[in-house]
Amino acid sequence: MDLLSVRLKIGDREYPMKVKPDEEERVRTAGKYINDQLKSYREKFGIDDKEDLLAMVAFDCMVAKLKTEESSGAIDSTAEDKIQSLNQMIKDAIS
Repeated sequence: MDLLSVRLKIGDREYPMKVKPDEEERVRTAGKYINDQLKSYREKFGIDDKEDLLAMVAFDCMVAKLKTEESSGAIDSTAEDKIQSLNQMIKDAIS
């Protein structure tokens, strides 16, 4: 599969990268999200240091990712329990 060359500007720097065509929108959306968060934190906390701002965005993104994974794990566990319960009901009905 061919890769697309894209350039993302995050903060004040441009980052060239190659991405799969079906991931281009996701990559650009992520870049926009990071820039929006940088702007929000700069305005909210009055911080101008790019490294501090990027660290804050990275931290918040990781917390959100971990929360999503925990939630997904709970959903998976609930689904497995329901499937086992349905399987048992089917076995009982057949017997």
